[in-house]
Amino acid sequence: MTMRPQRPFLLVGLTGGIATGKSTVTEIFRQLGCVIIDADVLAREVVEPGEPALARIAEEFGGEVLRPDGALDRKALGAVVFGDADRRRRLEAITHPEIRARLEGRLAELAARGFQGIVVFDGPVMIESGNYRNMDRLVVVVTDEETQAARLVAREGMPRDEAARRIASQMPVAEKAKLADYVIDNRGDRASTEAQAREVHSALLGDLRARARN
Repeated sequence: MTMRPQRPFLLVGLTGGIATGKSTVTEIFRQLGCVIIDADVLAREVVEPGEPALARIAEEFGGEVLRPDGALDRKALGAVVFGDADRRRRLEAITHPEIRARLEGRLAELAARGFQGIVVFDGPVMIESGNYRNMDRLVVVVTDEETQAARLVAREGMPRDEAARRIASQMPVAEKAKLADYVIDNRGDRASTEAQAREVHSALLGDLRARARN
């Protein structure tokens, strides 16, 4: 069993699947006063020029994943690792520890400031990486695969068969939901999603107050 540090705030993991609407829920939580830490932003930071992770990626996957200016060519790297589970794991072994270190740094800063509210860590592969075990609570945003595919086609302009492949390459959101403390069903309209997010936010505040009493 993972021992979580006692923090003055509640650390909430937020995850889902591609095109489930996680970014919508993140924005609602932001408007409700939560501090948002975005794993994708941290992931970009750890591979900036001069960062150790970028040098290791180039060593592992070759110079073709770098642009002429030395920055990471995300499209080239994506082409190398997409559909290759072994290469994707090797990439994650380089980046995930660096991302966790960045997250811990941000959390330490918030604790030092005495922040006592809700911190939401928005991470798309939080469950796959095992990092969800370090959260105080876990929220999973779900929808059905038909809705996911339709959103991908509309948002990215990709063919439907490619959208289906992208969805199939990920852990099913139904499996993620089994690990959640709270689930937000984003199959409906924004008003429905916002109502659920507000309910979850209220419950999280209750969890924070209960922990403070104990």
